[in-house]
Amino acid sequence: MLGPMKKPAPKNALYAQSGGVTAVINASAAGVIDAVARHPRRIGKLYAGRHGIVGALEEDLIDVSKESRETLRGLRHTPAGAFGSARFKLKGLDQNRAEYERLIEVFKAHDIGFFFYNGGNDSMDTAHKLSQIGESMGYPVVCVGIPKTVDNDLPFTDCCPGFGSVAKYVATSVREAALDVASMARTSTKVFVMEVMGRHAGWIAAAGGLAGRRRDEAPHIILFPEIPFEREAFLARVRETVERCGYCVIVVSEGTAYADGRFLADAGTLDAFGHTQLGGVGPVVANMIKDALGYKYHWAVADYLQRSARHIASKTDVEQAYAMGRAAVELAVQGRNAVMPTIVRKSSRPYRWEVGAVELARVANVEKKLPRNFITPDGFGITARCRTYLEPLIAGEDPPPYRDGLPDYVRIKGAAVRRKLPAFKV
Repeated sequence: MLGPMKKPAPKNALYAQSGGVTAVINASAAGVIDAVARHPRRIGKLYAGRHGIVGALEEDLIDVSKESRETLRGLRHTPAGAFGSARFKLKGLDQNRAEYERLIEVFKAHDIGFFFYNGGNDSMDTAHKLSQIGESMGYPVVCVGIPKTVDNDLPFTDCCPGFGSVAKYVATSVREAALDVASMARTSTKVFVMEVMGRHAGWIAAAGGLAGRRRDEAPHIILFPEIPFEREAFLARVRETVERCGYCVIVVSEGTAYADGRFLADAGTLDAFGHTQLGGVGPVVANMIKDALGYKYHWAVADYLQRSARHIASKTDVEQAYAMGRAAVELAVQGRNAVMPTIVRKSSRPYRWEVGAVELARVANVEKKLPRNFITPDGFGITARCRTYLEPLIAGEDPPPYRDGLPDYVRIKGAAVRRKLPAFKV
């Protein structure tokens, strides 16, 4: 008589961070770690790729179980990528199948049956392709994407973890800088330009608009990637604003471009993903104003500050980032493959949301741009509809613990997993 069938041993899991990091990406990592611990019969060990997909390719894995409980708890309030991230895009399967096959070999060697990829558009494409090639190689891997991007440009999710905190930082910085400029404008600076991230989508620039509510409150002008830049109309608005208000505060997205598609700040080079390298639109706009109108100016680039400012993170953003990490694991243990958890808005006032899911094939390499009805007819501001969308995303405070007057962040030990395969260099 046959005895009871043995259940298959639990497969291990790999988590990797990808692309530009955020103030809350580690909160998603914490969500993954906590959820994996709830399913010991389904998931064995949890590994992390050191520097994301590069670590996975080079078999440079981190044993998450070797970290202390205190460190793992501290991930929720620590910015940047604790396990290391990378800007490294795998080519298409028809162009470079070897890298995908290498990943499957690494997964086989370490008995990895679950892959959680925390990133943006390109990362969702990689996770989708990896699920396909695993199946074709006879080693199926459950691949689940975890949404992350400060640009807020992933489709099918109401917002992206990372964006709400950037939006809060930018809106706060614009409001504070505007007070500074206004107090000195009579005898000093007349124009302040703040450059923010956003190559093709103007969500972060739009968030700057939350700083003021009335006509003459800063920012007076926002330049969006979605609106073709017209030099004369822009300069006329700057002159009019300075004459009326005494000063002018401008928020400009790095991806602001002319009608023919040329970026104002095209540096003439390409980045690691093959995108045009942008060389700083803030000084370009500021010098344009100086040359045409003669106003004294200052400009600033939010740059890494906007995406790493965990001290001013949105509570909504932290909670959603953590929830997306947990949801990814729950989807995986349910057998959902090649999917991404999403944030589904149920109501704006009061703000209510729930977790949904979408197939990676629908998300991969698709950008969600700022809707035209979120931008005022003149192209220089945000509408009430946009404000209604944005305000809940910056709501609430979730400050990190402080020690000696500074945020007390954690750093992982990063204990390495023993390699089993021949060396591989990306």
